[in-house]
Amino acid sequence: MKIAIVALIVFIINVPFGALRAKHKKFSLMWWVYIHIPVPFVILIRIYSDIGFALYTYPILVGAFFLGQFVGRKYLPLKNK
Repeated sequence: MKIAIVALIVFIINVPFGALRAKHKKFSLMWWVYIHIPVPFVILIRIYSDIGFALYTYPILVGAFFLGQFVGRKYLPLKNK
């Protein structure tokens, strides 16, 4: 149950960064920055939630990370290219 809550938090954190990333050219500096800014937060959440860094947690949290980026990019109205 704890992994599901952490995955939901990771997803929610990444949605706005996905929306911000959509405003920039693919592979530009800011595009990369908006992908990598949430990473330290995800690491802190993993540490403080006591789920640790077990191998089975990686696919779940990486999936939540990129799903949040995708949803933010596709469905939030911040697209001003």
